[in-house]
Amino acid sequence: MFSKTCEYAIRAMIFIAQQSKNGHKTSIKEIARGIDSPEFFIAKILQDLTRRGLLQSAKGRHGGFYLDKQLMKCSIADIVRAIDGDKLFSGCGLGLNQCSESRPCPIHHEFKKLRKNIFDMLQKARLSEFPERLENNLAFLKWN
Repeated sequence: MFSKTCEYAIRAMIFIAQQSKNGHKTSIKEIARGIDSPEFFIAKILQDLTRRGLLQSAKGRHGGFYLDKQLMKCSIADIVRAIDGDKLFSGCGLGLNQCSESRPCPIHHEFKKLRKNIFDMLQKARLSEFPERLENNLAFLKWN
């Protein structure tokens, strides 16, 4: 459903949210290790998210990536839009360019409902709600 880049972005942002809850700035090495991703790949993703205003970073000895209270309100849908665009939320289920209400593809109406449900779920899922789930082992970002 998501590109590999988007999957890593979502996992990284949830990991950073968990670390930011306690005021910790997180390094690329910590993030890569925490979500089981390649450092170089995650570094590029996080730079992009920072440029787009979804993530903050600080340089220096005590630097790293972090989320303030406002950014903790970011939704998973915001991350998906930033990385993969709106195609998941508006594209044709069969990938047709001409699919529309007036000229629907064979699965248009059913897929439109699924797209809306996916969007609603991802829009409601805020980064601030994940740290507690991770701490209580109700959710996981990687298998040890």
